[in-house]
Amino acid sequence: MPSKSSARLAALTVAAVCSAAAVVQTIVLPTPAHADSVRIHDIQGTTRISPYAGQKVADVAGIVTGVRAYGSSKGFWMQDPDPDADPATSEGVFVFTGSAPKAAVGDSVTVTGTVSEYVPGGASSGNQSVTEITKPAVTVVSSGNAVPAPVVVDARSVPAAYTPVGDTAANGSVNGLALQPSKYALDYFESLEGMNVQVADARVVTATDPYSELWVTVKPHEHASRRGGTVYGSYDSQNTGRIQIQSLGSTADFPVANVGDTLAGATTGPLDYNQYGGYTLVADHMGTLRSAGLRRETTRKQSRGELAVATYNVENLDPSDSTFEAHASAIVNNLQSPDIVSLEEIQDDNGATDDGTVDASVTVNKLIDAIVAAGGPKYQWRSIDPVNDQDGGEPGGNIRQGFLFNPARVSFTDRPGGDSTTAVGVTGEHGKAALTFSPGRIDPASDAWKSSRKPLAGEFVFRGRTVFVIANHFASKGGDQGLTSQYQPPTRGSEVQRHLQAAEVNSFVKDILAVQKNADVIALGDMNDFEFSGTAKILEGDGELWSAIKSLPRSERYTYDYQGNQQVLDQILISPSIRRGCGFEYDSVHVNSEFHDQISDHDPQVLRFRP
Repeated sequence: MPSKSSARLAALTVAAVCSAAAVVQTIVLPTPAHADSVRIHDIQGTTRISPYAGQKVADVAGIVTGVRAYGSSKGFWMQDPDPDADPATSEGVFVFTGSAPKAAVGDSVTVTGTVSEYVPGGASSGNQSVTEITKPAVTVVSSGNAVPAPVVVDARSVPAAYTPVGDTAANGSVNGLALQPSKYALDYFESLEGMNVQVADARVVTATDPYSELWVTVKPHEHASRRGGTVYGSYDSQNTGRIQIQSLGSTADFPVANVGDTLAGATTGPLDYNQYGGYTLVADHMGTLRSAGLRRETTRKQSRGELAVATYNVENLDPSDSTFEAHASAIVNNLQSPDIVSLEEIQDDNGATDDGTVDASVTVNKLIDAIVAAGGPKYQWRSIDPVNDQDGGEPGGNIRQGFLFNPARVSFTDRPGGDSTTAVGVTGEHGKAALTFSPGRIDPASDAWKSSRKPLAGEFVFRGRTVFVIANHFASKGGDQGLTSQYQPPTRGSEVQRHLQAAEVNSFVKDILAVQKNADVIALGDMNDFEFSGTAKILEGDGELWSAIKSLPRSERYTYDYQGNQQVLDQILISPSIRRGCGFEYDSVHVNSEFHDQISDHDPQVLRFRP
């Protein structure tokens, strides 16, 4: 996983950095020719690639609708006030000036320059391109003109289907396909690229992030969660009403919103496309923030006879962080002090300093002390230090999984010998399964775990019953093509490694169940994949495990919120004895993902059952 400053990693696109630093790459085109008397809709054309790409155009007329004088993509948008009759051809275009533009909103201008197709993030990202006029010579004809009225984007205008399937002859690209804006949502947004658009009374579905961005939906009933978000249900049921909101104004004035809040009234501005979410309304007028009063959830306390097991990704926690008290409060007050907590993304004692340090005792003990100060139990902990810089994550951080457990409620069965490179196995003792090492790491030499975290297995005893717990942090989705990629359906290349990892964990659980059919086994953690994914199916196998989040209604199945999609990344999977005989209860405790002031980007998960 990326560092905290890379808040846009996630589930559906490449790892992120600030959009102001976006890398762009031009599509290679033929030798430029010259074109006279060209209108903006001629330049935009009826596909995603301009028919004038690579050509010089002269005296293209339009009204300036927005000016971007910051970041690496300085320039202005202009729009033809006299549109043609073809809904597939956009009437707006971005003019890339490279420095602060001299044109102002309301100026009537003519532009001479070269038509280019720029790919935000570079060609390797798979992103769509943005049609632009570059190397411009701009003439201001008049000022103070009325800006063309915005196109209203709402539930009626955005089609229900998300995207056409890409052209197999073009490696699955949609670039050359004729736009069908009345049929596909991505085609509809492409037909408005560069134009002045408006959303009204739009509900926030991803909270404001550190880059002054948020996401809204114009389809409030589309896969709605009960707390105001939009749930990502499957690869085939995309949420078409989502759109990213940025602002042309000061970041200090950007609304600080949580999921469920509303931008009341009109939010208006040019429609852009960037590498961190695709189509984006860059607002020159922002609606008024109306709070929905969303509150952090609290799970119920486990009863005396219930074992409570939780997973919590604490997002690259190291001793220099200021979040220890907040994490402790979440564990004690919101999670009600679970008996066992699997922690993911515990960094070593000096964080990202890459000096060979791998020990994390300072990090973990600082969290344990904070939990005590918050009124919680004095947890004990078990973990195994990784080999330096071998488990991925932030270079030098040496993230790992670790167990916290409350010794007043549960005991840990220590079996010596487990280390960073030795594989844990399963043996039998009097007809019962046991680990050869506890804690131990699952097959750490396997290629499945290359540059990734190795699962940590441990034996616990609760009220005389052994419970096997496997803490996981699978490979991230970094490098996958985005939902708005030019390639449809997008390639999910990162899942190849997660499938290998899932097979390893499932095989280990099979080994336990082969010795003891009724063993209580829990595999939990940041699986970095959805409950309906191939990864989850491989983990579940032939019934060896089952993802317990599927016991919740579909509208409550999410642990993470990314680009307007609430989705499952964190899971707790259970063996048949727990699923069928223990009256388990599952809770995804929403304390982070929906809030602008999150202390982690993941929501913790809690399972309660009677072993």
